Amino acid sequence: MTEGEERRLRPPNNTLNERAVAWWRAQWLLLTLAPVAVLGVLGALIAPARVWLLVPAAVLAVLGLACTVFLPKWWFRVHRWEVTDDAVYVRTGYFWQEWRIAPMSRIQTVDTVRGPLEQLFKLSTVIVTTASSKGAVRIEGLGHELAAELAEQLTHITQATPGDAT
Repeated sequence: MTEGEERRLRPPNNTLNERAVAWWRAQWLLLTLAPVAVLGVLGALIAPARVWLLVPAAVLAVLGLACTVFLPKWWFRVHRWEVTDDAVYVRTGYFWQEWRIAPMSRIQTVDTVRGPLEQLFKLSTVIVTTASSKGAVRIEGLGHELAAELAEQLTHITQATPGDAT
């Protein structure tokens, strides 16, 4: 950067793995099916309350299926990440978008997490812990191999970066 040139915050370059859309859809589907199933079973068993249980179940099913279809595609377009020699950049959020930047000198730990549903879709989450009161920076929906490479890359960069990460 030359003198007088202004630095601007730009969106991170990298998108998540495309399997993240299916992973989010599966999460929405499970989140929708559990209460709909409970309300449906109770509605079938309790005749006097049938209407009061089945109508909310139907409304919840319609809303949940709409969210299952539309929200993951929208999230995929919003979520971005990037790692440079200076920092980790993450943009997340739906209605309220959040941009997080973790300077390399502030990174304390780098973790890779794979929940059961993530493993099913061959995805991982990289968690970058800093001393920030806001909490860790999470990069969700990465492929297994990319997440492992990213964790290794971050480990090497942070070891070579001076600072006490506090």
